[in-house]
Amino acid sequence: MGDEFYAIIKLISGEEILSLICVDENEGDPVIMLQNPITMKIINSSRGMHIKVRSWIEMSSDDIFIIKPDRILTMTETHDDKLIEIYKNYLEDEDDIDVYTPSNENSQGKVKPSEKMGYISSVEDARKKLEDIYKLEVEDSKES
Repeated sequence: MGDEFYAIIKLISGEEILSLICVDENEGDPVIMLQNPITMKIINSSRGMHIKVRSWIEMSSDDIFIIKPDRILTMTETHDDKLIEIYKNYLEDEDDIDVYTPSNENSQGKVKPSEKMGYISSVEDARKKLEDIYKLEVEDSKES
């Protein structure tokens, strides 16, 4: 069995697949073994860029698929950490979450608040700061 590597494959059918790949010789003919192949589609919306991830063959319970090189238009090894992370997160997720937002989602699809979103303190801290401001304004108005 050959070395394993992550690759993006373009089939003659037009499909693009991301998978962990192993090239093996089968009686002198090379065969490509795909482990957990997925398809990815970029979706641009008003809320930003998203990547829709799906299993290549959705109805199959198999993890490994074999294709012959004559079905492949081109294949390129990828070292893109973000793509590989999306691939691994998809495989770890048992619920098959379809949409991944690269910016601030965790593997369960939940968005974590960031300072850019306005999250700068806890509710208790914000309440205390607002009460202090209100008390200062009340004291200033009494002194006037």
